[in-house]
Amino acid sequence: MDRYCVIMAGGIGSRFWPLSKNNYPKQFLDVLGTGKSFIRATFERFLPLVPASNFVVVTNAAYRDLVLEQLPELGASQVLCEPMRRNTAPCIAYAVYHIMARCPEASIAVTPADHLVTNEREFQRVVGRGLDFVEQQRDALMTIGIHPSRPETGYGYIEVGEDYTPDNAKLTIVPVKSFKEKPDLETAKQFVAAGRYFWNSGIFLWSTDAIMGALRQYLPDLTTLFDQGRTLFGTPGEQAFIDKQFEQCPNISIDYGVMERSQSRYTVCGDFGWSDIGTWGSLYTHASHDADANAVSGHVVLEQTRNSVVNIEPGYEAIVQGLDHCLVALRDHSLLVCRLDDEQQIKHWVERL
Repeated sequence: MDRYCVIMAGGIGSRFWPLSKNNYPKQFLDVLGTGKSFIRATFERFLPLVPASNFVVVTNAAYRDLVLEQLPELGASQVLCEPMRRNTAPCIAYAVYHIMARCPEASIAVTPADHLVTNEREFQRVVGRGLDFVEQQRDALMTIGIHPSRPETGYGYIEVGEDYTPDNAKLTIVPVKSFKEKPDLETAKQFVAAGRYFWNSGIFLWSTDAIMGALRQYLPDLTTLFDQGRTLFGTPGEQAFIDKQFEQCPNISIDYGVMERSQSRYTVCGDFGWSDIGTWGSLYTHASHDADANAVSGHVVLEQTRNSVVNIEPGYEAIVQGLDHCLVALRDHSLLVCRLDDEQQIKHWVERL
């Protein structure tokens, strides 16, 4: 009962436009056709490890009702509403202060709401091993590393020491030597060949002692801000305090603010069919394909089209001819047609629009 799960669900998933929009972002969608939204699948994935009463979802106030609709097992007090986006460090700090008001000795798993895991049993085994570790070593900050299956340029990497060996690697816990930003293709190939680099999943495990100590050491402005309302967390006055103070929080990620500076960081490496599903290209990788390697959703006729994603909203129909390695997506009266190789530009195009 001392284990908690924090689900970060405040993003808008702009790289998945037009499916993901401000009023109904990616984490609430079933983009893979599994019958479950991303946030629902995330909740069920952690449920064998954490009781439903110990989940906390941090989201935008506009999505509060969507969270409660898709996770009816949660009470309203388990949905924490950020008045604005301030990146992952303030998001996590808010959740930690809230949890500490209820359970000062908690161990906490922090996860994005919108990842894919295909082998949930193995995932639970790896996360359970990590939680056991941080409960024993109370100063440890841990992230879940993923054994890379290809030289991926869309993920950050975790580097471990040269003495690392792959024996029983799935449950081996090792110190982190460094974190690496998203590499170019040649660097990614070198990382995979070295055998000491893992994809950074963005899933974190720690005790309240460890994360509070790290926040106080590396982000003192943030903890000073939240300490002003420490007696309000877990009370009816919590939301008003957050609404007033949150704008003053630094806009910084937990990776930059804490993990890259800590001297007590570890990783447990797993291989459980993980993907960020952060882009249309990653969706294409995991979707089913027709005989011409197209990932198709909707009432569509394809001619001389291959290696493409065509996603058409129910109630509409489309004919697509002569495309190769392209994306066609129609949703809510918005149309996107581009080359899959250029999908990293979608966020910037949407800002222009």
